[in-house]
Amino acid sequence: MLTIEFVLLYLALGGFVGFMAGLLGVGGGGILVPLLAMLFGYQGMAESQVIHLALGTALTCMIITSAASIRAHAARGAVQWPLVGFMAGGILTGAFLMARWSSQINPVFIALFFSLFMAVIALQMFMNWRPRPSQSPASPPGLLLAGLTIGSVSALAAVGGGFLSLLYLGHKNVPLKQAIGTSAAIGFPIAIAGALGFMVSGWSHTSAIPYSLGYVYLPAFLIITVSSIAAAPLGARCAHNLPDVQLKRIFGLVSLALSIKMLATVI
Repeated sequence: MLTIEFVLLYLALGGFVGFMAGLLGVGGGGILVPLLAMLFGYQGMAESQVIHLALGTALTCMIITSAASIRAHAARGAVQWPLVGFMAGGILTGAFLMARWSSQINPVFIALFFSLFMAVIALQMFMNWRPRPSQSPASPPGLLLAGLTIGSVSALAAVGGGFLSLLYLGHKNVPLKQAIGTSAAIGFPIAIAGALGFMVSGWSHTSAIPYSLGYVYLPAFLIITVSSIAAAPLGARCAHNLPDVQLKRIFGLVSLALSIKMLATVI
């Protein structure tokens, strides 16, 4: 049941997600998934559906938060559009197909995958590990394959697109702040394809949930996007004023907290 308390919680969550999307160049899905799963459970939705609903709703919200984040980073010249264009085809294909298939996966396995993936992100940030810089420039086939991988992972770990994009772009010698801006742009096709996939895959499973569109809970989507749009430019401004090492520490701490939260959801 949607009450005023949940409306206020969704507003606060949207503000936080929008700020972090601008700060870290991610669409905010990784932040949303465990928190939405918790809120959906409190609203009385079926335990077997909250993970899929959280993923579908988070990816739909990412359409808006990514767009706001892109605008803020592009205004600072921090998006390498040719890279985004070459990766987009693979991203759209991988994200849609994985989201479409996800309805057949036990939600516990999805939650465990998400938790493990976020823990790996945190470990990578704390250890400051980076892939060895490539000696060759990015090629169209390589960008397409990278996009396919990133899109597929992102359908099950909504922050995966941002993390894998940052690793890949770093490997291709893209400076961190431009990698963050480009990663934000890459998150946009991920969000569109993933959201459509979850709408289709959940169409016959959520008829008993009011205001749902497949695995997308519309009230949460609408309320979260209102506050996230306002907060994303502030996060982007902070990203360009903070040293790289501080951005990595923030990313690591957030990832670790989300990993623990999602793990607590299923144990």
